Amino acid sequence: MGADSLQAGAYKKYKDTRNGREYFYLTINGKDTSGKKASVTVFAENLNVGIMVDGATDQKNNDEIERYCYNNDTTNCVEYGGLYQWAEMMGFNDSCNTKSCAHLIQKNHQGICPKDWHLMTYNDFYIVVHADGNDAGWKGVNATAFGGLNYTGYSLVGAGYNWRHTFTGLKEGTYWFYPEESKTYTKEAAYCGYAIKGDGGTRIEQYKTEGFSVRCARN
Repeated sequence: MGADSLQAGAYKKYKDTRNGREYFYLTINGKDTSGKKASVTVFAENLNVGIMVDGATDQKNNDEIERYCYNNDTTNCVEYGGLYQWAEMMGFNDSCNTKSCAHLIQKNHQGICPKDWHLMTYNDFYIVVHADGNDAGWKGVNATAFGGLNYTGYSLVGAGYNWRHTFTGLKEGTYWFYPEESKTYTKEAAYCGYAIKGDGGTRIEQYKTEGFSVRCARN
């Protein structure tokens, strides 16, 4: 939640009409990957939408948005958001977890985000990390409950993840996919970011079938 931020007054609320869930969001000013001044308006909470499926299974019902809840407990989805495989996040057929679907990726790709919002990109997250006044690196991005200072207001939390169909990392780590396939392993991998115990990486590759958190940014 965003309430622990030094920028708490900057938060607004958005209501997702699909399920009535409300999210704190804010606009963060910083620099983009080219070093130019830029801003991003982004959720300060992880997305939580869809029906829960067992973490031991894949998200294969292409007629429904499916989510994992840590330890198959819906209260964890309420607090930390849902966990999604890459194809599910993108709104694609589940076959896109094992084949390239790059031709279907759009600019400001909506995926499972609400209307007028898109899946957070690498450039969006770069702006967050390089926010004006953030001189604390990852600590400035992480919520206080995740060992941070939350200077940016982004409120990154240790939501855990579904790794090889096993839940792990709650309160200790988090991963999130970008709407972008790996250039090395286009069929089975996508780019993502991660944070674990105060350290992290903004752009690595992981299997599309992992279950990771999702954030949305406004178009």
